Amino acid sequence: MTYATQKIGREKVFRDPVHNYIRVDYQVILDLIDTPEFQRLRRIKQLGTTNSTFQGAEHSRFTHSLGVYEITRQICDQFQLNYPSQVAGDGLWDDQERLVALCAALLHDIGHGAYSHTFEHIFETDHEAITREIITSDSTHVNQILQRVAPDFPQKVASVIDHTYPNPQVVQMISSQIDADRMDYLLRDAYNTGTKYGEFDLTRVLRVMRPYQGGIAFLANGMHAVEDYIVSRFQMYQQVYFHPVSRGMEVVLQRLLQRAKMLYEQPEHAQNLAPQLLIPFFKKQFTLDDYLKLDDGVLNTYFIYWLDYPDQILNDLANRFLSRRPFKSVRFTTETERYLPKLQTLTEQAGYDATYYTAVNNSFDLPYDAYDPSSKTPKTQIEIMQSDGTLEELSSLSPLVAAISGKFSGDERFYFPKEMLANSDIELFQPIYQEFKRYINNGSLQKPTTD
Repeated sequence: MTYATQKIGREKVFRDPVHNYIRVDYQVILDLIDTPEFQRLRRIKQLGTTNSTFQGAEHSRFTHSLGVYEITRQICDQFQLNYPSQVAGDGLWDDQERLVALCAALLHDIGHGAYSHTFEHIFETDHEAITREIITSDSTHVNQILQRVAPDFPQKVASVIDHTYPNPQVVQMISSQIDADRMDYLLRDAYNTGTKYGEFDLTRVLRVMRPYQGGIAFLANGMHAVEDYIVSRFQMYQQVYFHPVSRGMEVVLQRLLQRAKMLYEQPEHAQNLAPQLLIPFFKKQFTLDDYLKLDDGVLNTYFIYWLDYPDQILNDLANRFLSRRPFKSVRFTTETERYLPKLQTLTEQAGYDATYYTAVNNSFDLPYDAYDPSSKTPKTQIEIMQSDGTLEELSSLSPLVAAISGKFSGDERFYFPKEMLANSDIELFQPIYQEFKRYINNGSLQKPTTD
């Protein structure tokens, strides 16, 4: 028996609110879960600041990664039971691909960092590149375990994640328009946020999946379950992932990190600010070890320290973030965008530095995963297999999917301190606030009303 085929004595299970039991029988999978790099994911929230809007969204990237592994395991079981390869090149499932698929599923998010998307934007990190580095660097526990399978096994796992692995079935299990990653995060995020419209029939979707030479297709009699998945994904982006209040908290976090970075670059602040674990990122000279020391809790600890820092902007932004005081926002269009400089000027006149207290946030620029078959790439096609074996793209069969394919009704928002909409007791600011409110009606920027 080799390490690659070694089973643990008794199946290990993790109780899970989405999948009930997550089952582990390979020793290598259990060893990967026990690595410091993977355990770090317990300390990173899956949805970042979304828990400020949906209080149940406290789940971690650890639980999501286990869920992606479990769905991948179920797909492999279903393929091996119903579509086992008989001869090489027949387009059916070769179960020798199971371990690389399971490892890639488990490790696909291991490079995510603290408050990952906001942190990436400020410090120009790349979680996908770091995922590959964790897998392939011989300095990590993850790499050492993968090398016990075979010297080239870490590179194989990394190639699944960066879509260069030669078997498209394995790649599409982990990364396609309907893959284990997306299916788990939709169900898990819906469960934890309490938003029922993110649910779909996972059991049925897995049942109608089948391998073919070019990847993975779905049987025609299961098309409506796949259709339901697409609609659920569309709704989750509209209602949860791009929620304006969550984005308001992200803006506060972004401005807080920007202010800290700016202060550190000034000699009189560098020593006193003391964010030791952030210094390599301020200097843009971080190592993998530096990156792996960060998590949400580390950043939150620095924010608590900064509550007492003498810089008024830094301590105020830290207070807003820790005390859940998101910036307010209004929608704007190309027609009303010309009023934004006026609102920024009014914000300055009320005593707020517009650089740190205003922002434009465009949901169209956020990572929306629209289903768009018109792009003609494997990742954006969902193939429905007819009874004669021919393939038809989903939106050509479903008017509902066709109606939302490639579409997203996002918005552009201008963010500002909530105090700008208040009635101030300070007579000096009252005319400024009143002038500011003349530009806002029903949550949208408008031509100012006349007195």
